[in-house]
Amino acid sequence: MLKEPTIATPQECADCPIRHRAVCARCEPEELGLLEEIKYYRKFEAGQTVIWAGDRMDFVGSVVTGIASLTQTMEDGRTQMVGLLLPSDFVGRPGRDGAAYDVVATTDLVMCCFRKKPFEHMMENTPHIAHRLLEMTLDELDAAREWMLVLGRKTAREKIASLLSIVARRDATLRQVGMTGTLVFDLPLTREAMADYLGLTLETVSRQISALKRDGVIELEGKRHVTVPDFVRLMEEAGDDSDGGMLA
Repeated sequence: MLKEPTIATPQECADCPIRHRAVCARCEPEELGLLEEIKYYRKFEAGQTVIWAGDRMDFVGSVVTGIASLTQTMEDGRTQMVGLLLPSDFVGRPGRDGAAYDVVATTDLVMCCFRKKPFEHMMENTPHIAHRLLEMTLDELDAAREWMLVLGRKTAREKIASLLSIVARRDATLRQVGMTGTLVFDLPLTREAMADYLGLTLETVSRQISALKRDGVIELEGKRHVTVPDFVRLMEEAGDDSDGGMLA
């Protein structure tokens, strides 16, 4: 039997760590007040399913903390991880009844959820929400196109460096710090999850991370605590330039 998600402790929008990037980023105080009336928080443990593909969704929402995977399953049972949901990413599609993908908590996950029908009504009457959601959707499309390049053309080393650069950029953006100087973050994925997402073997992921560490591109404390001394060099290893490359 699947374990049910629990209700997480509510928090004020002003104290939300993703406030400046979430779908409500441009809302006025009175609009935030309307969102407060339809929102609730849900907490999932690592490995729990948020929603199965094809299931009816009665909510939409944003990842507050943690990370989730988007997975598609073929008729013969083969599965492919097709995306990651990082803090501030949006879950669900207004106007669509069912979920397109399995959404599974990769780590412990907290989501800020909105009841779907009232949220759709707010979109029609609150341009700030509709415009921000459109902007986020276009960013997601750009990121998906970039990821096609990562999976289709990049070497194993470039794939690992690309994923590290995505996480580093998102972490810096959420903490509202610049990309210059040393970047320090905790990698939210196990090496097994990285292998699944990148289409590599576990051995290849471990070997390439060790090579990046040996070459001074990254520093590691344990398996998850990553230091990037020079982000420009990491981007070069990813096959991208420091001004462009993958969208975080």
